[in-house]
Amino acid sequence: MEIHYESLLSVSDRIRRGEVSSAAVTAELLSRIDGYDPILHSTLMVLADEAMEQARQADAEIAGGHWRGALHGIPIGIKDLLWTKGLPTTGGMELLRDFRPEEDATVVARLKHAGAVIIAKLHMTEGATFNHHPVFARPVNPWSAEHWTGVSSSGSGVAVAAGFCFGAIGSDTGGSIRMPSAANNLTGIKPTWGRVSRHGLIHIAESLDHLGPMARSAADAAAILQAIAGWDPKDTTTLREPVPDYLAQMDGGVNGLTLGIDWNFAARGMAPEIVASLEHARTTLERWGMKVREVTFPWNDDEMADSRTLFGAELALAHEAYFPAQADRYGAWLRGTLEAVAQVRGVDVARGHMLRERYRGRLRALFGELDVLLIPGLGKPLPTWEAMEPMAQGRAPMDMDLMRFTTPFNLSGSPTISLPAGFGPSGLPLGIQLAGPWLAEATLIRAGVAFQEATEFHLRHPLLNAA
Repeated sequence: MEIHYESLLSVSDRIRRGEVSSAAVTAELLSRIDGYDPILHSTLMVLADEAMEQARQADAEIAGGHWRGALHGIPIGIKDLLWTKGLPTTGGMELLRDFRPEEDATVVARLKHAGAVIIAKLHMTEGATFNHHPVFARPVNPWSAEHWTGVSSSGSGVAVAAGFCFGAIGSDTGGSIRMPSAANNLTGIKPTWGRVSRHGLIHIAESLDHLGPMARSAADAAAILQAIAGWDPKDTTTLREPVPDYLAQMDGGVNGLTLGIDWNFAARGMAPEIVASLEHARTTLERWGMKVREVTFPWNDDEMADSRTLFGAELALAHEAYFPAQADRYGAWLRGTLEAVAQVRGVDVARGHMLRERYRGRLRALFGELDVLLIPGLGKPLPTWEAMEPMAQGRAPMDMDLMRFTTPFNLSGSPTISLPAGFGPSGLPLGIQLAGPWLAEATLIRAGVAFQEATEFHLRHPLLNAA
């Protein structure tokens, strides 16, 4: 296998043992970006000089006996809503093209402390919402240029799938780690709310925002999460509970754990290939020793509709400094959404909060009876950009089926892992999710590793054409 598609942990071990240098690996990935990204448009800013300097420093440290851990010398991409000191940080917004933070976001600082090589800042949708701003290039799905990349971590999904980096940081407010992971055949982890610091994040909706890793396997994602998780005095919403050793625990297996599935919720109205992927995942995990239990997921679509007022109100807060004063610098979707949420009433926001708290209580009760919940990654087969365009331009309402299985876990703050789970009739990726109770990341990683030991979906990669 060519090194750009080797696993993060395999390349890390080879760098540690001196079989290959971080500088050589980084140079290979930079060359790959030069050759293919003019077509795929995943990178907003390639940090070639900085990356090579960090790689040479990693090589010197490792040669001197100072190995920092699994990310030391490994090229990683950063979604462009995380502050990077002295470098533009746009959040996908034209009006922030000249914003240069005075410090790194905590996640970026922790990646650097772990010895990671920051190879690029990656494209994303405007304000991490639904559509790309017209002044920025829209990333192209390497599996099919006609099809959606998932949003808002579109560049992160494309860059990892194309072999431009061994993992990337995404953000997730309504599914923006997990939808691009499903669309690009990746593994993504949305951790528990507060497990990863959000200091230095350009917020979308603060009580719903999560940061987490996107990689090509559960083990690789675990290595990134290990480096970025934990309490941060700069973010008082971070959790103080100790961070487990995810890598040490990931091979513990799933024997005896209880897997729940609500077939009415997970399969109702779904395409046959999505239902088949769920059934295959269920039987695979059952063979590995999981006990399967049919459950009722405590959610209804009316509550989902009412709870969206929270997103709207918090989105308006995030843009208070710019909107409506600079409305002409916004793209159509985000401008129209902000205009609409200006009409949200306080009583609607209060209702949304109480609906969320009641739902969280019911979900805690459900997870008292099981360890992991199985659900689809997307609520429909991967759509085309053409089908998405009316929604992206605000001419048609949002297709909530796309986020049917992601948004509930932003509202609850519960961790989920998105896993490659097969390919549809047209050869496009399918994803599943495993969700768990708060701070169950170690269990979800174990389940993801077990599933990927029994399957090879995550080992398939797109065929690229050079520019």
